[in-house]
Amino acid sequence: MDAHFITRRNFLRYQIAGAIGAASGVGLFLPRRIFADPIPDISVVKGAPGPATRAAVELLGGMKHFVKPGQRVVIKPNMSFSSPPERASNTHPEVVRELVVLCKEAGASSILVLDNTLDNAERCLENSGIRAICNSVIKNIVQTIDDAPLFSEVKIPGGKRMSSTDVMKAVLKSDVLIAAPVAKSHSATGVSLAMKGMMGLVYDRRTMHIRGISTCVVDICSVLKAHLTVIDATRVLSTNGPHGPGKVLKENTVIASRDMVAADAFTVSSFEWYDQHYKPSQVAHIREAHERGLGRMDIQNLNIKKTIL
Repeated sequence: MDAHFITRRNFLRYQIAGAIGAASGVGLFLPRRIFADPIPDISVVKGAPGPATRAAVELLGGMKHFVKPGQRVVIKPNMSFSSPPERASNTHPEVVRELVVLCKEAGASSILVLDNTLDNAERCLENSGIRAICNSVIKNIVQTIDDAPLFSEVKIPGGKRMSSTDVMKAVLKSDVLIAAPVAKSHSATGVSLAMKGMMGLVYDRRTMHIRGISTCVVDICSVLKAHLTVIDATRVLSTNGPHGPGKVLKENTVIASRDMVAADAFTVSSFEWYDQHYKPSQVAHIREAHERGLGRMDIQNLNIKKTIL
């Protein structure tokens, strides 16, 4: 829903404000917050990667709404492949850098940028461009973790295919988890966005493919819930994901939300995948996450704010 339309939520707010004003006779002097625009469920900004990232987070209330002074933050981008940014298999380095800067400005006591890479870790860090650009802000915060002792078992209450999984200890010790995936297609799940990206924080991903990857993704997202999702759709790998090379759409868009499912659902509905358009309900793990109450895919009922820089 475009921000220029009156949502049911806004309609009720206006009714309440009017009732208070009529009863008191001083409607013109009601607190400013009653008439303030509500924070959107999803923010969408078109522009260059860094500025669009900052603007998208600001529309959600700013990073200080998510990160409090002294908190420990983990940012989870895609940096699993030894590919340059133009291939769109990894998150754009400027998106990741801007998130690091925003967390630093919010007063985070520690910030880690983490992934469990599929290609050689050193080549991924080098060729993705993420390590170099983040080192310009804070040294040595970009890391890949794949050693078993650095993971710890986490139970998954209500898991459909998985009763537990091993998660990076650094993630378990953090206060805030930020999902920062690139928007790309995926041969097994259709798309790889915020929810699918959580696989990069667990140790044994092979088991998930064997047991049914879509349901397993939902299982791990029931315990790995990002507080903030920022999807890099500045370039969209529309075909031959997750590695590529494939068809790359230059969309110059960043999408942000508190709701991983909503962010993924909006991204699916916004771009072409395999030269076609799809509904969020056609992606198995998005549909199942919605059905299990982990978030919302009914984006037509959500408050969406769009801005062009």
